[in-house]
Amino acid sequence: MLDSKFHRRQLGMAAVMMLATPALAPSAARSQSLPVLTLDGVRRAGKLRIGCEATYPPFTFRDRGEIVGYDVELATAMCRSLGVTPEFIDTQWSGVIPALYAGRFDIIMSSMSYTRARLERVAFSNPYAEAGQSLLIRTRDADRIKTIEDMSNRVLGVKLGSPGETLHPRLNARIQAAKSGAGFREVKTYDEHPAAYLALMQGTVDGVLNTLPTLAYVIKSQPNRFAVVRGIGADNWAGIACRKEDTEILGWLNERIRTFQTDGSLKTLQEKWFGLEFNLPASIPELAA
Repeated sequence: MLDSKFHRRQLGMAAVMMLATPALAPSAARSQSLPVLTLDGVRRAGKLRIGCEATYPPFTFRDRGEIVGYDVELATAMCRSLGVTPEFIDTQWSGVIPALYAGRFDIIMSSMSYTRARLERVAFSNPYAEAGQSLLIRTRDADRIKTIEDMSNRVLGVKLGSPGETLHPRLNARIQAAKSGAGFREVKTYDEHPAAYLALMQGTVDGVLNTLPTLAYVIKSQPNRFAVVRGIGADNWAGIACRKEDTEILGWLNERIRTFQTDGSLKTLQEKWFGLEFNLPASIPELAA
């Protein structure tokens, strides 16, 4: 469920961006009726309203009716500097950016990855989570599969329509160049990622592509069964989004992220929720063409 929801988020957002572009043209037109949000305004309100999709563990999800997760704990810690509390507002992902500009909430915090279309619509904070592709393998193969090149003559599993399915031809070419033409022995496609994970457990495939946070959560949920290979390419990260005119809010978000990186708070939360520490650049990286 987690994996299919992730893919629907990407497709849904892409469709909305294409449809909404004419209507959301210049920033001033998008939020003409809304005042610029300031830190004093947030303090006066006593809360920071945060748009999220509460079906995306471990970032934001419901536990006994309450929205919890990595984002919730991080936002709570960030808001202490203002003396306010975060209020997470569960929102359909396909409409989350229009809802931000309609004033339904103040920021978006739900592992929103950087894309060119989104960077045109919102102001993004510096990265606070990884969102690139990694490779899930069996724990017993960790000594044999340390890089994507080690998948030469092995079977790869991907989900139909996923970023991994799009990426695997480039990875295959990379392996062929490194291994004298011996790329993946076979690529098997599955309707859902859980089916690919099951095939990995059963030995039908040797590795499965998916985003690092999702795979980290799979590993944490099923200890000693899987391992992950990072750094295979198609790196990306996630940031916190606000309206472009809310520059004071953006500055505060970046200051909080830097502070929590320096004092170790961010690492502690990542290890709690994902079982590993993210590799985060200091600023938004340039997106690959």
